[in-house]
Amino acid sequence: MALNPYVVFLQRFIKYPKRVGSILPSSRFLASKMVQSVPWDDITTIAELGSGTGAITRFIKPQINRSTKVLLFEMDEKMRDDLKTNYPNFSCFPNACHLTKTMNQKGINSLDCIISGLPFFNFKSELRETLLNQINEALKPGGKFIAFQYSLQMKKYLSEKFIIDKIDFVPLNFPPAFVYTCHKKEEFK
Repeated sequence: MALNPYVVFLQRFIKYPKRVGSILPSSRFLASKMVQSVPWDDITTIAELGSGTGAITRFIKPQINRSTKVLLFEMDEKMRDDLKTNYPNFSCFPNACHLTKTMNQKGINSLDCIISGLPFFNFKSELRETLLNQINEALKPGGKFIAFQYSLQMKKYLSEKFIIDKIDFVPLNFPPAFVYTCHKKEEFK
């Protein structure tokens, strides 16, 4: 019998608070807000970083078509195993720090969109920088990057690498969250 996702999330938070970032999975209000800004008709490749128990993944699944390539990244082995079971058509991997390497192995040149639930501000600066560089490198020019955070502390960091289109506040989440909708800066040659 599978454990309730809330129980799994709480257990993982207690064990790895810096990595999990919250005591509860994302609310349906937050998950809905995360996927609202995605131009689904133009999406052929997408990655979700920090997929957890699949709170946002559930909202991604009905939006994509059969040919869309979906990469899920989740460090926690128990959560990743559950994702593999619940989303057998999606590819699951442990470490978002290897995003571009994973893409190369899957024959993907660039991603149209990256959705992230990673608690960036909890990470050491080196890890944060590695992840943001991987995201920037993985996205196609103009590609969407949508991330939620529990504060506005990441605004400066994100604006250095991406164009921030908007920041939405989602009060119906515990804790309340900010959704950053960004796109990759165009490359000039």
